[in-house]
Amino acid sequence: MTIRLSNRDARRIFLAKQGLTAAPHRALGKDGLLKLISDLGFVQVDSIATVERAHHQILFSRNQTYRREHLTELLEKDRELFEHWTHDASIIPSTFFVYWKHRFKWESETLRERWRKWRGEGFDDGCDETYERIVNNGAVMARDLKADGHESGGWWNWHPSKTALEVLWRQGKLAIARRENFQKVYDLTERVIPPHHYEGEVSHEEFVDWACRSALDRLGFATHGEIAAFWDLVSPDEAKAWVAAHRDELCDVLVESANGGKPRPSYAFSGFPDGFGDMAEPPARIRVLSPFDPLLRDRNRTERLFGFFYRIEVFVPEAKREYGYYVFPLIEGDRLIGRIDMKADRKLGRLDVRRLWLEPGVRASSGRMEKLAAELDRIARFTGVDEVKLLDGWNASVS
Repeated sequence: MTIRLSNRDARRIFLAKQGLTAAPHRALGKDGLLKLISDLGFVQVDSIATVERAHHQILFSRNQTYRREHLTELLEKDRELFEHWTHDASIIPSTFFVYWKHRFKWESETLRERWRKWRGEGFDDGCDETYERIVNNGAVMARDLKADGHESGGWWNWHPSKTALEVLWRQGKLAIARRENFQKVYDLTERVIPPHHYEGEVSHEEFVDWACRSALDRLGFATHGEIAAFWDLVSPDEAKAWVAAHRDELCDVLVESANGGKPRPSYAFSGFPDGFGDMAEPPARIRVLSPFDPLLRDRNRTERLFGFFYRIEVFVPEAKREYGYYVFPLIEGDRLIGRIDMKADRKLGRLDVRRLWLEPGVRASSGRMEKLAAELDRIARFTGVDEVKLLDGWNASVS
């Protein structure tokens, strides 16, 4: 039996899986924050702080009682979270660490070889030197190694500190113990990850099963390619084989697109969509999303489900940008309704709103603009500035 899923239901199921249907003002606390991140699977980390760093904004958009200090404690004191790679650098529950050992193995076999070919002789010795220094002297930052002025066969002449540390981190030999002014502090992984998370092994079959099963659970419905892309831990072929091997647990779903295209054949766990009948209405308020929000991670999926085309234009030459350097999507209820260009000017203590674009068919009604103003006030308070400043010509949706 094939289930046909309307676009509206598909959007709402995916929003629920992404933590965007729960009341954003509910009390969260540190335990609730850990559960939220576990439910999401990961939260991407990014250094750009045009308004707020990506991980903070991702969490704040889901719950306005989120506290940064709780995230720091979970990462640096409780060690219930760790930083590593999914499709990009991310914050991940430490309970998943055992599965990341398979990624470390893959990285050890492939990443180091690529760097060896690039940098040539001296690369392995440089990595070993860096590792031994941390073994003997404790945690370091990249700048600590650069400051040594140490030379060894040309290795140190091309500023290897960050490269060696990143390679060792990607291989799982080092972990990020903490950050200072957002700069990584590296230490031996066994000194950072608690023993009950660090120890233990799973087979390759168990690893693939977990990666596919947990991805599908967090997506609600997906193709085998989407399952593979969620964690970026397994290949599409591995995900396809997993689907074939577990057909007795899965059902076929046809997902209607927002733009009236051909329904997308997907898979879901058997019994789907049971449990979604009493699904909560998404909050009616407008919320600003990070450009790195997991809802937007798969741009093609976002476009199919929401009819919303979005690309980050950070690396697009300014003259070729359609919108701007770092533009934030806006969500209202179960719709992505537009995008906004803004920047926190901390010296002047204000949030400068440069430009607003609403999607075709979305009116700049007085009620909608009041909801946007309320969200901008919330963002300003969270960012630590005193006021919202609407710059001249800011509303592109008003002719």
